[in-house]
Amino acid sequence: MNDEATADHLRMGNTVLASLSQKEFARLHVALKPVSLKFGEVLYEPGKAIRHVYFPIDCLVSLLTAVDKRRSLEVGMVGHEGMAGMPFILGMGVSGVRALVQGGGQALRMEAGRFRVEFDHNSALQEALYRYMYALMAQISQTAACNRFHEAEPRLARWLLMTRDRVMSDEFPLTHEFLAHMLGMRREGVTEAASAFKRRKLIRYQRGKIQILDLKGLKAASCVCYQIVQSAFKRVQSQSPEPRAVT
Repeated sequence: MNDEATADHLRMGNTVLASLSQKEFARLHVALKPVSLKFGEVLYEPGKAIRHVYFPIDCLVSLLTAVDKRRSLEVGMVGHEGMAGMPFILGMGVSGVRALVQGGGQALRMEAGRFRVEFDHNSALQEALYRYMYALMAQISQTAACNRFHEAEPRLARWLLMTRDRVMSDEFPLTHEFLAHMLGMRREGVTEAASAFKRRKLIRYQRGKIQILDLKGLKAASCVCYQIVQSAFKRVQSQSPEPRAVT
């Protein structure tokens, strides 16, 4: 498979790119490069220039905001439904968050300056990303409310479900320490919540991996925040020419 065919094949795995027609995508594909993102890789740092934008295929990018010099909190996540580097569509070339690869996998990458040119001349891409921005803003605001008001177990369930939707797998690498970092919780709190789910056979975890065993049960254990975020994405996708469900 040549580079052009590979990029076209991969773009169908990203909701934003898949919503474009072949003609609308034609100008983009020459500037899109398939890349493999590794777990723990940092794409952006707050206050630093955004040099590339990323369209995830089967990887997951966490958006983190600093609490202090030692701690940060996840405020959003980007998977196959969107794009990492959204400040660029607002004319801002500097990241406001730390973007960390939470789940390794494939993505399509474009140099930021070239993306800005293509965005300005592609109305279909503009519309797709504006729709995605609506859903991402809903996700970020709901995540903030969830982290502030909900208990450990429903928060953990919500996070696991959102991660599953974006990596499109029931199993993914995860440690309690990393999860506590993402949720802004003490490690002991995460361990207690995860142990409760394990006893109820909702999940299994060992050797740095978590596997969802009972999707229906995990959804029942989650707070309403998961459904609110899902509804926002479904509302956006219902207006897309080629809607693709997040779940």
